[in-house]
Amino acid sequence: MIENLWAGWRGRYLSSLARRGSSDGEDVPSPGSGPSVFTAILRSGLPDEETYIVHRSSRVFVILNAFPYAVGHSMVLPYRQVADIDELTSEESDDLWRTVTIVCRAVRREYEPQGLNVGINLGSASGGSVEEHLHVHVVPRWNGDTNFLAVTANAKAIPEALGVTAARLRTALRDIESGPARA
Repeated sequence: MIENLWAGWRGRYLSSLARRGSSDGEDVPSPGSGPSVFTAILRSGLPDEETYIVHRSSRVFVILNAFPYAVGHSMVLPYRQVADIDELTSEESDDLWRTVTIVCRAVRREYEPQGLNVGINLGSASGGSVEEHLHVHVVPRWNGDTNFLAVTANAKAIPEALGVTAARLRTALRDIESGPARA
């Protein structure tokens, strides 16, 4: 059982960190002050096969996570670099969530996971590594999908190369987009 340790004085300290920019007094660039890694990928002109973009719609795209938690770990992002969900237009929001839904279907179809984690990390304190470009993670999960490697070696075995995952999900997404709508 986790016990709470109350430290009310920390509130003032944490507020001062936000004003200063970071814990070491360095100024931290604000989200959106430069191109994210995702924006750089989009601007690179490289083919989707090289960047692991597996799907594009009118306002969002789907890319594989280069450092996946599990095989099939995908991210859905708007083309436009925004840091927070409330910065999306209604059209971007609709397209984002519609695409998250079809990515979930594609991952289920291809990998038959026993569950999915779907989530967004908003802001630096949430644990997101690219806070300046909103992205929704879709992570397939299986019962027992952690093993001794995670505990003893602080490592995970991903049993499929990103190129193979990309090809499988591209096909599944294309089939789902062109097939009859599911109820």
